[in-house]
Amino acid sequence: MRFMKSHKCYDIIPTSSKLVVFDTTLQVKKAFFALVANGVRAAPLWESKKQSFVGMLTITDFINILTRYYKSPMVQIYELEEHKIETWRELYLQETFKPLVHISPDASIFEAVYSLIKNKIHRLPVIDPVSGNALYILTHKRILKFLQLFVCEMPKPAFMKQTLEELGVGTYSSIAYIHPDTPLITALSVFTHRRVSALPVVHHNGKVVDIYSKFDVINLAAEKTYNNLDVTVTQALRHRSQYFEGVMKCNKLETLETIVDRIVKAEVHRLVVVDEESRIVGIVSLSDILQALVLTPAGTHTHTHTHMHVSGGRTVFPFRTQSLGERQTERQAERQAVGPTAWLV
Repeated sequence: MRFMKSHKCYDIIPTSSKLVVFDTTLQVKKAFFALVANGVRAAPLWESKKQSFVGMLTITDFINILTRYYKSPMVQIYELEEHKIETWRELYLQETFKPLVHISPDASIFEAVYSLIKNKIHRLPVIDPVSGNALYILTHKRILKFLQLFVCEMPKPAFMKQTLEELGVGTYSSIAYIHPDTPLITALSVFTHRRVSALPVVHHNGKVVDIYSKFDVINLAAEKTYNNLDVTVTQALRHRSQYFEGVMKCNKLETLETIVDRIVKAEVHRLVVVDEESRIVGIVSLSDILQALVLTPAGTHTHTHTHMHVSGGRTVFPFRTQSLGERQTERQAERQAVGPTAWLV
């Protein structure tokens, strides 16, 4: 716990990374294509009138547009083809505009974990309070990787040897799932109504055979196949058959230490909890794990069962290990030039 509170968000920022920023006047369609082209899952939104960041554009927005406006393969989705980001935000958010949740690079990692879980968000922009520049987007996955790398030499707390069942980590009731023959538009609707980010694909005998995540949905933009959402989930998942390594699973009797190792090494955002016959029992997500590792030991309970995005990339960036003086010098340089930030207007 002392480690989490003594290290800053700045310590997690990689020495090299890509940050894509969208102006709110950009067309929605071009923005989603740009996410695909740049290999990113989300982008901060810049509003020129306010000269500030006002939100994030994520795959969830893509799903919301598709589920709200899709009619049939014969009808073009005008709202996706023509709307600007600012138009979509006005229509979708209407009176529910909320300030962008962000964090300072000088805030502690503990504060970042608390903010991610409390606000039920998956991405937390790190914004320099002096320059107003966006430096990085923090995720559960990045934080857990940092923890595993730097805490491995420290004595492990006793609860790491306890099982998921003993600790009560994970979601085991009202699990949202779909079947191999579920129409894609139905799966997208489940994402929006159940507010989850991955759906185990369960055979009619109860066995888990695949998983469909929000990250998989961006492939519809990559292949420009979003005009036909009547296909089955199985058909929609054929695009990834070459590199998909199978559903990452676990059981309730495995220890938290084992679970953390598996989820970090596999670079996924959740494990499907199954019984001896591979039938679905529950889901354990990065959010669940960080709650158990960081917040619960601190007596902070903001537990949520919102599941995270599946990782598609395999890139692991080196973490910063500068002294405080080196950090301050580099921070001053970054305030002058933020680095490889791509602005799309």
